[in-house]
Amino acid sequence: MNPTLVTFIAYLVVMIAIGLITYRMTHTLSDYVLGGRKLNSWVTAFSAAASDFSGWLLIGLPGAAYAAGLGTWSLWIAVGLAIGAMINWQYVAKRLRIYTEYSNDSITLPQFFENRYRDKSHLLRVISALFILAFFLFYTASGLVAGAKLFQGTFDVSYHFSLTLGAIIIVAYTFLGGFLAVSITDFIQGALMSAALAFTAIYGLISIGGFGELFNQLGSIDPSLINAFADTAYDQPNGVFWDSAGAIGAVGIISALAWGLGYFGQPHILARFMAIRSHKEIRKARLISVSLGLVIPLYGSLIVGMLGIVTFDQPLADSEQVFIQLVQVVYNPWIAGILLAAVLAAIMSTVDSQLLVSSSALSEDFYRRYFRKQASDKELVWVGRISVLVIAIVAVLIAWNETSSVLNLVGYAWAGFGATFGPPILFSLFWRKTSRNGIVAGMLVGGLTVFIWPMTGSALYEMVPGFAFSCIAIIIFSLLGGGPSKEVVEEYDKVAGVK
Repeated sequence: MNPTLVTFIAYLVVMIAIGLITYRMTHTLSDYVLGGRKLNSWVTAFSAAASDFSGWLLIGLPGAAYAAGLGTWSLWIAVGLAIGAMINWQYVAKRLRIYTEYSNDSITLPQFFENRYRDKSHLLRVISALFILAFFLFYTASGLVAGAKLFQGTFDVSYHFSLTLGAIIIVAYTFLGGFLAVSITDFIQGALMSAALAFTAIYGLISIGGFGELFNQLGSIDPSLINAFADTAYDQPNGVFWDSAGAIGAVGIISALAWGLGYFGQPHILARFMAIRSHKEIRKARLISVSLGLVIPLYGSLIVGMLGIVTFDQPLADSEQVFIQLVQVVYNPWIAGILLAAVLAAIMSTVDSQLLVSSSALSEDFYRRYFRKQASDKELVWVGRISVLVIAIVAVLIAWNETSSVLNLVGYAWAGFGATFGPPILFSLFWRKTSRNGIVAGMLVGGLTVFIWPMTGSALYEMVPGFAFSCIAIIIFSLLGGGPSKEVVEEYDKVAGVK
């Protein structure tokens, strides 16, 4: 039997088993959505990293590095993400964990915003839930595309069959175990991802003779591949690969660095901060996540992409296949199977989180709020499970186009969440004068800017104007609207005083 196939099957059996076990541990909506706030620092750390670094870390980012080396924006996006993640852990994680518990034990972001500002109109909750559903459909679709490319490149099966199979696998254990299953599997998946990228990068560098030899070979192919300020053209119509395309420019560098702003508004990452069992464990989780779950896989991914350039005799038609093809060429089938299971881990770890957050928006923020206010916890859990199925089906339809790009879909959704929720989260946690009207304005301006900006034809990443305009809107509408109520301010001061 194919060793790679055996490894995949064994891995999937373990994931489904975890879903079955945690199914028996899931009784309330809080259990299903936040795991009852019981996560320890290790599970929180790797789960946050794994839900962040989806298939784009082992498919999209290595593909960008393969297509451009250090050029274009692959290095700059890695720098921006590293800075953004560290700031998010350092300042947002603890305050959000404390505040969500103080604000009537909020278990979703829409619920937190409503409780934080005592919004009896439910407008905050509806707007935030709608944006979550809209952008997560694209984000989930990106993960399913990554999964389809994995199965297609590994087992030489059709794209649509691969897409359907991947969706069924991910939905299975998310449907059963909810947040607890997702978080436990994310711990395994996060560790596997970090190990796979670290092992492949180190092994490849040793085999080639170190960084110096890698850069020598890259430079001999085209100098732009080792120039962080140069743009590189890949797979041109005339059949030329890796050709210098001039300087990146300030707009390109700013756009790449701006990816770091997205961390402050990603619901599936923020949910991990909300679920840790105590805010006192945030410091330990931060150290684990940033060192083992962030720096190693992020920069290992860049190295893997550049190793692919000097490894293959013939350039790849699809640059996003570089990690998949590299491990099959370099390692024996058993090792390759384990490393390719890491790709599946990366994909599953994010898609399951996105499905869960989206389902919580439907069950908690729409179903209970507008249709069944007296619904039991058991009923809400099943509504959440059915929502997972519905959202997954829509995401599959979005991903059905074989030419879909993992990185393009991720970039759009990442900007959407970053601009829609990033400023409202930061202002809600750290500016005393923030009002409900300011947050409403910030969400609408940030989210709509991301939708509209691509129509302008500007090369500037939509995250930048979306985030900036959202901040401006929050400040203006908070100051003009009379500010928050006395009750809201008192709660803010109480949370700010928690050590």
